Amino acid sequence: MRLTRPMKLMVDPARVPATTGLADQYGRVAHDLRVSLTDRCNLRCVYCMPRTPDSWQSPDELLTDDEIVRLVTVAVTRLGITDVRYTGGEPLLHRGLEAIIAATARLTTAEGRLPGISITTNAVGLKHRAGPLAGAGLQRVNVSLDTLDDARYAEITQRRRLTSVVEGLDAARRAGLDPIKVNCVPQPAGFRQDAPDLLRFCLSNGYQLRFIEHMPLGRSVEWDRDAIVTREQLVQALTDAGAELTDATEARGAAPAELRRVRFEGLEGEVGIIASVTAPFCRACDRTRLTADGRIRSCLFGQRETDLRGPLRNGADDEEVARLWRQAMWHKPRAHGIDHGGFAATTRPMSAIGG
Repeated sequence: MRLTRPMKLMVDPARVPATTGLADQYGRVAHDLRVSLTDRCNLRCVYCMPRTPDSWQSPDELLTDDEIVRLVTVAVTRLGITDVRYTGGEPLLHRGLEAIIAATARLTTAEGRLPGISITTNAVGLKHRAGPLAGAGLQRVNVSLDTLDDARYAEITQRRRLTSVVEGLDAARRAGLDPIKVNCVPQPAGFRQDAPDLLRFCLSNGYQLRFIEHMPLGRSVEWDRDAIVTREQLVQALTDAGAELTDATEARGAAPAELRRVRFEGLEGEVGIIASVTAPFCRACDRTRLTADGRIRSCLFGQRETDLRGPLRNGADDEEVARLWRQAMWHKPRAHGIDHGGFAATTRPMSAIGG
């Protein structure tokens, strides 16, 4: 019998046993948790921040540090989460970040292992935090950086902090964080220069470069599917600059990036391309997201959220929290639908969801 779409598993989500972890009705199981610590940021990237970034959530709307640690503990010890990434907004703006990471580093997974612990940051404040964060248990860091051109960086971020970012990357390397990944969202106006410049910079310093297609988040009303820099355009720009790239690795599992070996100006390494728009990888997605105000999102672009903050503050025990989380993930959509007509962008900007 030929199947035209993934088969739904006919199981009552309320009866899914804890040992199955965060399964959905299409057979996927979440192992990767993204936790947004704040919706605030010290940059104003045009593709991420809302037009009026003065409508921050109030402190009482946000999870406390103790609540964050409790929910992460439930996820790791009861729900099969093996990797935790702290995001924002900008996670370095969260004063309790080191303590939260230290608490995470005291957890063990069902297999008796330390969970993977990482952050996604703009690195503006990383120069002075990399050492303490590594000492607290941070293992890896992803740094958002779209250009090495001062003027274009200021245009994209509305701030002149490029030097701080480069210094933050260097501090992360000296602190022993590994791997250090650089995430670039190529911009139509300058990607033919920015992409080779970033590739040279990352290969020279031992950073792992990842290009990410522009997704409809943030000022999504301005998002134009036909104006994004696609995987094919990016590869062509790198090739035109003299880079030699191999074909993408097929067996990438749940990893979002298509990895390619690359040789460029006597340097060798790898580069990743995350083609979320033109080549979605939803069928292998293993992520669950916790927003800064305590809501579970099973899909980055989903319209559905499940509140955990309310039940937590109303006395729900860990098993009840786990049940609500499992049920939320059971309803994870089959795909985000960006690659189809009629796609409806999420009403939350990226800064409020967490990457």
